[in-house]
Amino acid sequence: MRRRPRPPRTRVNDKIRCPEVRVIFREHNVVLPTWKALNKAKELGLDLVEVAPNAKPPVCRIVDYGKFKYEQAKQKKTDRPKTREKEVKLGVNIGEHDYAIKMMHAENFLASGCKVRIVLKFMGRQMAHKQFGFDLMEKVKVDLAGMSHIDLEPKLNNRNILMMLSPKPADRQKRKFRRAEGDEELKYEDAEEADDFDNDDDDAYEDGVEDSSYDEVGEDSESESDESESDK
Repeated sequence: MRRRPRPPRTRVNDKIRCPEVRVIFREHNVVLPTWKALNKAKELGLDLVEVAPNAKPPVCRIVDYGKFKYEQAKQKKTDRPKTREKEVKLGVNIGEHDYAIKMMHAENFLASGCKVRIVLKFMGRQMAHKQFGFDLMEKVKVDLAGMSHIDLEPKLNNRNILMMLSPKPADRQKRKFRRAEGDEELKYEDAEEADDFDNDDDDAYEDGVEDSSYDEVGEDSESESDESESDK
């Protein structure tokens, strides 16, 4: 079993073996013998840190090594490409108007370069009618086909159906629920505001009473039978 090659370590102070180095400190940029550069760093209470080992001569900085390591780690973290992902939640019995708003928000996210996770939640007895949920997800696929391609096909996960979408290239995107305004690109902040609206809407939906659309039929039939008995 082969071991992974270790990343090159930054040489500091006595670990620097070359006879001379180019020293950068504040506005100074000079070539000095290594021993002289080390003495200068010690006088200042700092470290001699090699930052460009392949240069001729190697380039070193006189810095606080602990602070230098922290700044390097912070820079690596900020340089990582961020995967922006947004979520749009749906209900089985969502109305046409609400559905159009949700799709408009999804288009906003896709236009801003975000991936979009579509989540359809089953409430109460709706689990007995899972096909309605899959039919709605197929509708979403068709409606957002001009803006995205499918990363993850609709899949049942506990009481949810999940689907993942990735944005198409900007020049191939075609909106269905709202046209882009002029040639201006949709800003990421606009999508953030839309996401906040979605979250508020979803919290209200979850805090409410479970969807009773499947129970209403039974209740209506019972009330009708009670009225008929009273008439008799």
